[in-house]
Amino acid sequence: MNDTFEFRLLNEFQRDFPLCPAPFAELAARLGVAEKAVLGSLEKLRREGKISRVGAVFAPKRIGASTLAAMAVPPQKLAMVAAAVNRFPEVNHNYEREHRYNLWFVVTAGSEGRLQATLGAIEKAAGYPLLALPLEEEFHIDLGFCLQGEKQKNVVTARPVQPAAPIGESERRLVSVLQEGLPLFMRPFALIAERIGASESDVLNRIRRWLDEGDIKRFGVVVRHHELGYTANAMLVHDLPDEQVSEIGRALAGEPAVTLCYRRPRRLPDWPYNLFCMIHGRERSEVEATIAELRQRHGLETFGHDVLFSLTRFKQGGARYA
Repeated sequence: MNDTFEFRLLNEFQRDFPLCPAPFAELAARLGVAEKAVLGSLEKLRREGKISRVGAVFAPKRIGASTLAAMAVPPQKLAMVAAAVNRFPEVNHNYEREHRYNLWFVVTAGSEGRLQATLGAIEKAAGYPLLALPLEEEFHIDLGFCLQGEKQKNVVTARPVQPAAPIGESERRLVSVLQEGLPLFMRPFALIAERIGASESDVLNRIRRWLDEGDIKRFGVVVRHHELGYTANAMLVHDLPDEQVSEIGRALAGEPAVTLCYRRPRRLPDWPYNLFCMIHGRERSEVEATIAELRQRHGLETFGHDVLFSLTRFKQGGARYA
């Protein structure tokens, strides 16, 4: 697959997607193929589940509100409870992980009030209390995957998370369309503009501004890591002194093997951990070796920690803020 333009589509355009009126024609020119070949391949990859969409990955809590949440569910009831949680459109990721807190999901909403109402409704539908673990400080969030094996040092952001500013009605309409993914047509931004009652140039300029300001983390092909061979992933969590979280978080965030790194609150006595890292690999043993090496090299052996491997993917999709 490495020699095909399809591989290049997946590997090279997870970010730096051309923001121009005819982006798929631009991709085709760069790849040396016809535009219809690009559109056909992207549609095939989407049907195969290798990509979820082409479009924007919004930064957490920059537009709307979001939180990671966890539940401790009896194993025999896990599938039933996961199905109840999945019925909420605000839930975009939902995984079983190896821990007493075995159900982990992400909830997004257009406002903090809507988020809290949704969390209450989820608790009621599931029949179990949840731990809400909102993002407090971001060190690295990207989730792009280099498919050629080489890994580059991450860009560390180290950004305290502030409440999101309300967005206007025209921007809300654009978010509602972008969260579905870019239409796979020759002039996708013109189609979006028609749907929301704006001009094509307005849509492109607004997306560029959100990228420049960090509200959109990246714009491009959004791959599904499991279908592309990254079948093992673990959430590495540490209980660190509060005054050391930022320093250690920045150090871990720069590691090529770390795909996500951020501070979240403790929920004592049930959850003592305040630094979270995600590590993906092709095999469990690879991830375990990476975790051991990271903890040793960064002097973390004396701190309390846990490793939560993902077991079952109940739901994975884009965040829905509108």
